[in-house]
Parts: sequence; C-alpha cells; structure tokens
Amino acid sequence: MDLKIKGKCAIVTGGTHGIGKAIALALAAEGCKVAVCSRTKERVLAMDEELKRTGIDYLAIEADVTLESDVDRVMRLVLERWGAVHILVNNVGGGGRWGSDIVEETAERVWVEVYEKNVLSSIRFTTRALPLMRRQKWGRVIAITSIFGRESGGRPWFCMAKSAMTSFMKAMAKKDYLVKEGITFNSVAPGAIMIPSTGWEKTQKENPREMADFISRELPLGRLGSPEEVSSVVAFLCSEQASLVNGASIPVDGGQSKSMI
Repeated sequence: MDLKIKGKCAIVTGGTHGIGKAIALALAAEGCKVAVCSRTKERVLAMDEELKRTGIDYLAIEADVTLESDVDRVMRLVLERWGAVHILVNNVGGGGRWGSDIVEETAERVWVEVYEKNVLSSIRFTTRALPLMRRQKWGRVIAITSIFGRESGGRPWFCMAKSAMTSFMKAMAKKDYLVKEGITFNSVAPGAIMIPSTGWEKTQKENPREMADFISRELPLGRLGSPEEVSSVVAFLCSEQASLVNGASIPVDGGQSKSMI
C-alpha cells in the first residue's frame, strides 16, 4: 500500500532506540525525510549511520527534550534543513519502572520527572509544530502512550503521565480550527514490547520463570510484541488513508489490555 507520504518531513522524538527507531525507519521506508533526536550520543551516532544507509534525507540530533532550549534547537535545525514539519511523533517517554511499588516511598521528583519527560516534551514539540502544519494545511501528530494510559495497572506516575498524553491528543482532536486544516491527532498505546536494553529484557535474563508466568497469564498471543508491530500502525496513522482517524487511542498489545474502549 502506498501511504502517500513520500517527501513529507517527520520528527520522531526518542527516535534512536526501540519503538522510536522502528517508527523512524518505517517512515524512511515510505520516503519521508526524517529527523530523530535522543540525549544519548552513542545512539544518535548509530542511528545516523543507519539512516544514511536508507538513502533518505535525514537529521540525527543529540538533544534532551526535557530542556526547552533543546526542543527549540531541534525545531530550528529541522526548519533550516527542510522548512516544514508534516509529521510529529512524540515518542520520548518512560518511567514505568521508576520509583518503588510502595508509593509513599517514592520521591516527589519521580512524579515530576516522569510527567516532564512524557507530557511536557509532547506539549512543547506539538505547540511549535502546529503553526507550520497550519501553514501547509496538513499534519499528523501522534503520541506514543501505553495501555496504562487507557486503564490502570502501571505505577501511578506513569499511568498519570500516559493518561495525560492520551487526553492531550483527544482534546486537540476536538479543536475544529486545526482539524479543518487537515491536522489529525491520535495516540498509539503499546502493551508489553520486547526492546533491547530495557526492563523486559532484564527480566527475561534474570528471572525467566517470572517472565514465562507473566506471558502465560497476561498475553493472549503468548509473546511480547515487537517495535516494528507498533511502527506499522504509526505509519498508517501518518498516511493519507488515515485521514478520518482523529482522536483515537489505538492499543497495539495483542489483546493484553482489558479495556472495552
């Protein structure tokens, strides 16, 4: 299927690892110009080499999206290079394993840092991209949330942040002055995804019995998902074919979540 986004300019935050990397490569495969950012220099350099091999026009930028000055720098570099932003994927996030299961033993800074990393970074990039999308009368804004942004189950600070991202996209989708100019807002909510160098891989290595029990109990497909299975859904939402999909929160979890909506 031709998604009809060849030549579009895309920003993927946290686009050098895991789900973000898979999204960046999926958009590159569709012919998009892709900018990725990460605060980890080694990952930025590795992604630079990987994007170079695709033959597309790209930017790989070292930046900490919790810093407003770095958000401004990323936007400035993208505009200097392409003069446009058509697609924004707010993928930077995390915090699901931060803190302690004992809520009152978890420092207040954890709540603040998780919220800033997930929610404020999304707000900052989105508000800076909107004037550009309005000017070209076309845009796609997608937040990578979690099934725990749709239902309970994760640590409270993570659920709160991901719920806020989901709510943000839904509220923006009701702004008719934006939607009538061809801009849509959606969120994608992954379930358990196997990503190298993350908590699931650590659990698999350190406690395979615990992992097997979790998979048997919680995952109907009998396995974790892959970043590419998430990126395929995101790429479709970026397409012309998804023009009627607006304000949706789409779980990509193999049936893990229990929510009816």
